[in-house]
Amino acid sequence: MAAKFLKSKDSEQNKRSEKHSSSSKKKQNRIVRWWKSTVGELRKVSWPTPQEAWRLTKVVLVVVFVMAAILGLLDFIFSRVIAALVTL
Repeated sequence: MAAKFLKSKDSEQNKRSEKHSSSSKKKQNRIVRWWKSTVGELRKVSWPTPQEAWRLTKVVLVVVFVMAAILGLLDFIFSRVIAALVTL
């Protein structure tokens, strides 16, 4: 009876180790497959020229500064209005 129990315990451990090793292989294959597909997609991208990149960067910076100024102005106005309402 004890030998049968030990046999079944050993076979369970072997199954677990097989599952663990196969799952690590599957994970590695998923990662490798993901990496290869990512590199393949990046090769399809039409990258901007340095001049286009600088022009677009300048556009983004201008938009960010304009939005920051507008939001700062609105914050200032609303804080003054709320301060005036609180003092009433």
